Amino acid sequence: MKETLQDLKTRRSIRSYRTEQISEEELKQVLEAGTYAPTGMNMQSPVMVVIQDKALIEKLSRMNADVMGTDTDPFYGAPTVIVVLAHTSRPTYREDGSLVMGNLLNAAHAIGLGSCWIHRAKEVFKTREGQELLEEWGLNDQYEGIGHCLLGYIDGEYPETKPRKEGYILWIK
Repeated sequence: MKETLQDLKTRRSIRSYRTEQISEEELKQVLEAGTYAPTGMNMQSPVMVVIQDKALIEKLSRMNADVMGTDTDPFYGAPTVIVVLAHTSRPTYREDGSLVMGNLLNAAHAIGLGSCWIHRAKEVFKTREGQELLEEWGLNDQYEGIGHCLLGYIDGEYPETKPRKEGYILWIK
C-alpha cells in the first residue's frame, strides 16, 4: 500500500520522450489497469485505442494542434498514444473515461513509464477526419473523445513534485 500511495504522490506529466517504443509487456500492464477503472454501474462505456503507428500518431498530433491553433507537437514525440473514448449513451461516460485515463497514467508511472494526459480528444473526434477514424476503427459517432494518454520512456530528468496548495482540503467535522 505504501508503494501505491507513493506512486500516486509522485506521478507527473512527462513532456519529453525517447523514440524507443515501449515493450508489449509494459503496454499490456498499463492497458489492463485501464480496464479495471471504476465505471458507472460497471457498464464499462470506455474503449481504448492503442496507436503505435508513427504516421497515425503524427496525424492525430496535427489534428490536436489544429484544434489548439498551433503547429507544435502536442504529443511531445511519444511513441505510443492511447485514445480513450466513451459511449455517450451512458450518463457517466465522461467520468468513466476520465477514471480510465487516471488508471492508465498511474499504472504507467508505477512501472517506470512516462505519461501525459492530452486534452482536445472531444474536439478532434468531432471533426470530419476524426469521424472517419472512428468509422475505420469500427466505432460509431456515439463515442466521444475523452483524452489522449501518451506513453513512453522518459527523455531527461523526472519532474519534481510541487507542493500542494493551501486550502486543498476542507475538513468539516
